[in-house]
Amino acid sequence: MPLASTGELVGRAVTARTAVAAFNVITLEHVEAVIAGAESAGAPVVLQVSENAVKFRYGRLLPLARAAVALAERATVPVALHLDHVQSDDLLRQAPGAGFSSVMYDAARLPYADNLAATRAAADWAHAQGLWIEAELGQIGGKDGRPALDAHAPGARTDPDQARDFVAGTGVDALAVAIGSVHAMTTRTATLDHGLLKRLSAAVTVPLVLHGSSGVPDDGLVAAVAGGIAKVNVGTALNIAMTGAIRDFLAANPEAVDSRKYLSVGREAMAHEVGRIIGVLSAPPA
Repeated sequence: MPLASTGELVGRAVTARTAVAAFNVITLEHVEAVIAGAESAGAPVVLQVSENAVKFRYGRLLPLARAAVALAERATVPVALHLDHVQSDDLLRQAPGAGFSSVMYDAARLPYADNLAATRAAADWAHAQGLWIEAELGQIGGKDGRPALDAHAPGARTDPDQARDFVAGTGVDALAVAIGSVHAMTTRTATLDHGLLKRLSAAVTVPLVLHGSSGVPDDGLVAAVAGGIAKVNVGTALNIAMTGAIRDFLAANPEAVDSRKYLSVGREAMAHEVGRIIGVLSAPPA
């Protein structure tokens, strides 16, 4: 089927009071696994390519993007492409021609005023190209000397009043918020601040996004969706599944040299995890 739009998928999730799963992909096997897992769950999905993934691919966006488009168009469920954590304006401007319907512009490392100005400019450009745009807001440094923290830094929390002003000042379509999750966690021990999420949901008129979701336990994800999260980003969980399966295969088959043997095992493990996470996100709260 034709490529879906991230904005449309998130909008449907908001209406249904659920969340769309968005998985970061690095290799062709990641792309195949995400689509297979979504098809097994009968659910739409967002394929995300981060700026770091582009750097890993020798700085070239198109090879992985074109493979993702080709596979997405053959999927039996809606699949959208999202360019994630973009800091480079040059990379941002490649998105429309590479099949992406959305971008996450990441200026959260900058002081608040600079973040707002850069994100406003990115949003204006993105909207002129027909792109849906997500941004993030972490914790702004205080007068007592506390440093600013981006949205995925340990200890960061997004202030609801600042979030409301940021969305109004930038015109973004969605906001990633800091409520206790952290990128690249390999243990599922993150504790989300659901009270803060409730206040953010009341303060902000655009859909909210949870980054660093691999470190959040299942019940935390269910509660986050019930509290207003409409897009859930997952990356590390797929790498854990893939790497663990390949390690087990090679330990049991030390003579193996055909990469297809262990890559297929890793791909299957990722597909299973994708289906499992999508099932968690569609589960009713306890």
